[in-house]
Amino acid sequence: MVSAEASTEDAPPPIIQVTGLRNQFGSHVVHDNLDLSVRQGEILGVVGGSGTGKSVLLRSIVGLQRPTAGSITVLGRDLLALSHKRRSLMERRFGVLFQAGALFSSLTVIENIALPLIEHSKLDRADAEHIACMKIALTGLPANAGPKYPSELSGGMIKRAALARALALDPDILFLDEPTAGLDPVSAAAFDRLLRTLCGALGFTVFLVTHDLDTLYAICDRVAVLAEKHVLVTDTLERVQTFDNDWIQEYFNGPRGRVAQHAGQSQREKA
Repeated sequence: MVSAEASTEDAPPPIIQVTGLRNQFGSHVVHDNLDLSVRQGEILGVVGGSGTGKSVLLRSIVGLQRPTAGSITVLGRDLLALSHKRRSLMERRFGVLFQAGALFSSLTVIENIALPLIEHSKLDRADAEHIACMKIALTGLPANAGPKYPSELSGGMIKRAALARALALDPDILFLDEPTAGLDPVSAAAFDRLLRTLCGALGFTVFLVTHDLDTLYAICDRVAVLAEKHVLVTDTLERVQTFDNDWIQEYFNGPRGRVAQHAGQSQREKA
């Protein structure tokens, strides 16, 4: 089946363009001839069944997985053609929130957030920790969370702390891998609202890997569906859920999908 993506003449230019991507591990092909564009300023949700390579695609874009073939252009630069030094500079414009938070357990929240500022911006510790306190406030964490270690935080607080660290260098693009996984519905909804607010206020682009239907309907501008080793369709939710594919129909139009659609519409109306 041919990949499909909506296009409009007045659409903003892509900030990420993936073309002909192939990811292969030994004889196992995860992606083959995968194309995807991400528009500047949007929240793009990436979904797909188990084993379709959602996280592999994210890692390919941020530089943690070098693809077998294809090109990845971000902010107008072909990442795979850049030297190591230039690639490193480009990657500082990315913020990444991994599924489990990936905070350093031996560092406090403030130290976790300050670390990229010290390493990449060459700030002294005092200035880096001052900015870290601002990021903590920005993500809705209480000030007393700063001196705590990750083991002392709840699941929702860990997600917010990891988000604060991802925002430390004021990225142009925020990559999130299952950011609401493991959260209760109330905490997950609060995180979604926070992400939508920050995206609108700070103007960054979001590449969001998720299986959470509530998140998709509440905050995503478009959705890309991975299937059959490539992107099957990229479009608004209203259009994607009408796409002629068994998995898409079961996922978006099943009982859970209908509930999430109703809840997402209500949340958007209140925003």
